[in-house]
Amino acid sequence: MDVLLTHFLGQPLWMWAAFLTLVATLLVLDLGVLNRNDHVIGVAESLKLSAAYIAFGVAFAAFVWWQMDGEAAAQYLTAFVVEKTLALDNIFVIALIFGFFAIPPAYQHRVLFWGILGVIVLRGVMIGLGATLVEQYHWVLYVFAVFLIFTGIRMLKPHDEEPDLAANPVVRFLKRNMRVTDEIHGHAFFTRQPDPATGKLVRYATPLLLALVVIELADVVFAVDSVPAVFTITSDPYIVYTSNIFAILGLRALYFALSAILRRFAYLKYALSVLLVFIGSKIFIADLMGWPKFPPMWSLGITFTILAAGIAYSLLRTRSDDRPGGGGAAPRPTREAPRAL
Repeated sequence: MDVLLTHFLGQPLWMWAAFLTLVATLLVLDLGVLNRNDHVIGVAESLKLSAAYIAFGVAFAAFVWWQMDGEAAAQYLTAFVVEKTLALDNIFVIALIFGFFAIPPAYQHRVLFWGILGVIVLRGVMIGLGATLVEQYHWVLYVFAVFLIFTGIRMLKPHDEEPDLAANPVVRFLKRNMRVTDEIHGHAFFTRQPDPATGKLVRYATPLLLALVVIELADVVFAVDSVPAVFTITSDPYIVYTSNIFAILGLRALYFALSAILRRFAYLKYALSVLLVFIGSKIFIADLMGWPKFPPMWSLGITFTILAAGIAYSLLRTRSDDRPGGGGAAPRPTREAPRAL
């Protein structure tokens, strides 16, 4: 029992164990019970599953309040909302990847589910490294802040071209160094087929595995700006990690509903741009005002206001898209992250 009270990255081990147990339970229920059989996830099922994940994510703020304090809970909610919104770009990228590898809708949930396990590990490594840097070198926060401001300004530049995944160096490397089938083999990531040269049965990767690897690497690219964004909200690794994972859990579930209507959020990227500039500026504003930190409740309120304005403007400007003959002139809601893979 004394081991569970030992602090790890600022919090007792039992708090980390409680969070990971909750996440593991949700994932087991998701794939082992609710989606044990491969099937196409409809909009209604997607919304229900996502609502459940969001409910758990928001409810976790009460646990943070209970074990830490109200300020920590406000920081967690702000980080959760920011990460959830920044991760919306993932949906567009995931849709491109599934389309390129011709992954049938019935198997897409399986790929996303196993992708979550990779995200849990990769985000943990990145956040652990970030926390160590911030603890030993506080000035790293200023580097993060400047990077976010630069990223927010860069997002205002239009990027209408779709990434060419066929020319992507990661995809080319995998196809050069692995045996890969051209066709899907059920929900399997690997299959055994005769070698053309020897006739012996050998292991081949399927397009599902390639899609999984590319999605994981895309998440690493997106984490390059989303993780620093959360660190400028709070430097507590527990809040950074839990908010990241809960936001991604819900978003992957929401993919099947949002991928069909993502065009309605075409102008949200401008709100994200403003949000990144605001988050990056907070540390400088606090220093200018002589505050120890930017007030968490102010941060939460401003974050909600910026995002609500972006969503409302997007829905207003794209409302004609759902009408007969509605135009499709809205800008594509994506960043240039896929090209960085």
